[in-house]
Amino acid sequence: MTSRIITALVLWALSTAAFAQERITVHDIAGRDVSVEVPVKRMILGEGRMIYALAMLDREAPFKRVVGWRDDLAKADPGSWEAYKKRYPEITKIPTFGGFKEGTFDVEQAITLDPQVVVMNIEAREATESSGLDRKLAAVGIPVVYIDFREKPMQHTDPSLRLLGRLTDHSKRADEFIEFSNAHIKAVTDRLAKSSPTTPEVFIERAAGYSEECCMSFGNANFGEMVTLAGGHNIAGDIIPGTFGTVNPEQVIASDPSVYIATGGEWSGYVPDGKWIPAGPNSDQAEARKRLEYLLTRPALAHTEAVKQGNVHAIWHQFYNSPYQFVAIEQLAKWIHPDLFRDVDPDATLRELYSRFLPLEYAPGYFTSLNKDEDA
Repeated sequence: MTSRIITALVLWALSTAAFAQERITVHDIAGRDVSVEVPVKRMILGEGRMIYALAMLDREAPFKRVVGWRDDLAKADPGSWEAYKKRYPEITKIPTFGGFKEGTFDVEQAITLDPQVVVMNIEAREATESSGLDRKLAAVGIPVVYIDFREKPMQHTDPSLRLLGRLTDHSKRADEFIEFSNAHIKAVTDRLAKSSPTTPEVFIERAAGYSEECCMSFGNANFGEMVTLAGGHNIAGDIIPGTFGTVNPEQVIASDPSVYIATGGEWSGYVPDGKWIPAGPNSDQAEARKRLEYLLTRPALAHTEAVKQGNVHAIWHQFYNSPYQFVAIEQLAKWIHPDLFRDVDPDATLRELYSRFLPLEYAPGYFTSLNKDEDA
């Protein structure tokens, strides 16, 4: 009897230790030192698309600690939403919020969910602080931590993943993914450095067809920086001072890009009648090519060298807001320097990403090309 009691006490002590939490100080992307109790068991995601990172870190149960999240995933990326919903039907019951940046986040609702931390995008910081949301949350002991996969993804993705890894007790997993992604980026940049090819003029249009206006693009960050890493000259980088902005049609015509790349997604939830290019898991590629061809008839692009040579493409927009940018860099490099990267297979890289790190089955639909000579 005594031995059984002692055994039971030892098992209880071990289980208690396994679930014990400690308070640590983390350094977030905003440069703030934040005290958080870890491992976090209850968190609110300031954006639903943060699940791209969380699912990679906690492949077995990516939603187990999410007690609330922004309602953007179903509208911004319905393909991924449907895949996650099929695998984890309970996600439809997670309370949703509006956006911090738009001022529609319900702080009272958040408090009732009793989170240990609220994780937000860095771009929401100004709105959060000016509205006093951070102070209201701090007053009831709820810390806010900022991460970033969008404003400066090439600089902030790795530290954001390491931060999430510490919060969720999956630091090893974060390091494995970082090693995997950085190796693919290095393979591209090393080959370019060794070969020193010419640098083609590239125009990358952000959310092409989402509105009637032409042409939204990227400055020298996000997809703009990815173009540079892939060996191209981002023409909008000379025009747009920040991460996002607009290039007028005359500037596109004057730059005469030899490579045109549109970002696309499944945006019927936002713009049902838009001419956006379907992209993402299980997207309609025949429709994607049809819409890409239509967008090329606009005056800004119709007579560019890219259209004359058929060097026109579309890529999943959400690469701009996820830890998966390294796959985009591979694909951009293959489009910008097809001969140099003929042996590179971004689709195979994406399949490996799914098989090694994500809880979903891979589904095609992330890349579209009208270049009939492309062997991808």
